[in-house]
Amino acid sequence: MSASDTLYLKIDKNVRISGPSASVRLGEIAQICCADKPTENKVKTLRLPTERVQGPGRYVYSLMDVLPVIWQECPKLEINNLGETDFILTVEKSSEGMESRKQIWTGFKTVLICFLSFFGAAFSIMAFHMDVGMTDLFARLYELLTGEASGGAMLLEISYSIGVGLGILLFFHHFARKKHQADPTPLQVQMRVYENDVDTTVIEAQERKKS
Repeated sequence: MSASDTLYLKIDKNVRISGPSASVRLGEIAQICCADKPTENKVKTLRLPTERVQGPGRYVYSLMDVLPVIWQECPKLEINNLGETDFILTVEKSSEGMESRKQIWTGFKTVLICFLSFFGAAFSIMAFHMDVGMTDLFARLYELLTGEASGGAMLLEISYSIGVGLGILLFFHHFARKKHQADPTPLQVQMRVYENDVDTTVIEAQERKKS
């Protein structure tokens, strides 16, 4: 079989589209490559079956839903899959006429998340310090170093508190305007891990429904 009879297909685990879901073409959800450019362009225009799509939401598809669509038009084409065998088609609401409301809602959620994160983190840090007896530890260290009993707020406690805050900010790169490396921050890594876990759970849940 020649190279022109082989098509390479790559689909990500989560594919997002917006607008009418009845016109989803394979070229919009997958990377397609073939030595025969007319065949490649033809496959890109083929439509994904979207009978199960009922408005915005997440819909699980399989490579077995895509292959029959391609082979119906190109029956002798060999397909090499380089991506996921199961993927999620995320249909988003059309953004026409919703930009202003979306920006207001996004701003409200951002403020709420910042509020909850700040007080939640503060409570967690204080609870941890109370649990391990950090105040008693500082008092003991102060007595060992100075030979006197602690009289309340000490320089050691104040410097420790400032160091914890600065350490968190520097660890998450909040002060780095120019990064020397293109590595993602720990927060970005955790967000990607969370997104991957959500996608995997959605796919596995759909597979269990089928079985």
